[in-house]
Amino acid sequence: MLRYINGEIYRLLHKRSMYIYFPAMAVGYVLLAYIRSGGFTESSIVNDAINLFNFLPILAGGFLFSAVYTDDLNSKNLISLVGFGLSKTKIVFSKLFLMTLFGTVVFGLTPVLHCGFYGFLGWQADAGTWITVYLIALKFLLTTIAFSALAGIVVYGLLRTTFSIVLYILLAFGVISGLLTTALNTFAPGLIVFLMPNISNGITVGLMGGGPVALPVFQYVVYVAAAAVLSVAAFYKKEMEF
Repeated sequence: MLRYINGEIYRLLHKRSMYIYFPAMAVGYVLLAYIRSGGFTESSIVNDAINLFNFLPILAGGFLFSAVYTDDLNSKNLISLVGFGLSKTKIVFSKLFLMTLFGTVVFGLTPVLHCGFYGFLGWQADAGTWITVYLIALKFLLTTIAFSALAGIVVYGLLRTTFSIVLYILLAFGVISGLLTTALNTFAPGLIVFLMPNISNGITVGLMGGGPVALPVFQYVVYVAAAAVLSVAAFYKKEMEF
């Protein structure tokens, strides 16, 4: 399993499109921030961080999900891995680990770009602002990982890239959460707190001292673990042609 993870890290780090896509996103964001800089206020760093990270599960998470989860399907490498004896359980949990690892790097570096450029423009972030921005980043990182785990069920249940990417995009855009919220408001409003956006928000609010953190963390772990177990079950039920 460790050999497979190391091989995947090497593959992803040598993926050319990654070194084009993320710098292009960074340049685009810097240009957009510069254009808007005339209207900045003291609250802009945090407010703009919320807007920025609201799109990262789609823009950054979508790219990572495709690179981590679906490249093997497109290249037919997944079939070879199973054929050479790598267990499907190890593949599923390795992919979840890789998504977590690379997602953490991207979401961890983005506040540096965000606050650093604002500082360059003359709006320095104090310690409290840095903490707030990183907590915002954490919230959306958690949803990105969880949505990837959910979409992974489709990856391994159907072995089709299109359906899994569409599901991830719908989750990242909040379409499915919005539909579920509407339905639960009608039939079971008490269950809304168990939707992933509310769970991740509960974790960050708890870390800010605004409520208990242990319960939402437990809910999150159960959520992601259940998605991973379902992915394994779906993978083992799927017949693969060697």
